[in-house]
Amino acid sequence: MRAYAGPDPGTPRASEDGRAAVPQQAWNDKRERQYEHIKQSQEERGRSEERAEEIAARTVNKNRAQAGESEQAGRTSVDDVSPQHRGGKRSHSGAQGRTKRQLYADAKRQNVHGRSGMTKAQLQDAVKDR
Repeated sequence: MRAYAGPDPGTPRASEDGRAAVPQQAWNDKRERQYEHIKQSQEERGRSEERAEEIAARTVNKNRAQAGESEQAGRTSVDDVSPQHRGGKRSHSGAQGRTKRQLYADAKRQNVHGRSGMTKAQLQDAVKDR
């Protein structure tokens, strides 16, 4: 797992007591409500307050980027699936494991020949065998 590289511009900054503060200038009322809702939901699922704040901030910032509300936005923030729709699709676990797109990317990194015509099952076998 990659280490958290720090907040984007507009993400909550830590206050003096170390708790995250919702930025009043970058987020409108809708985004503040969204942040609080996501944070509360994550805490109810057993996440620590710090991790819940991080997840909520990342989700709100990605939604802002997709809606054109942020000054800076990475390609994946704008072109990718929304966090609410994505769910755990990139978790490498779950009922069906990794997505075909993830397997294809792994096959490309491993220089698997014929990967463009492979099914998900074939990609799984090709990546697993290397």
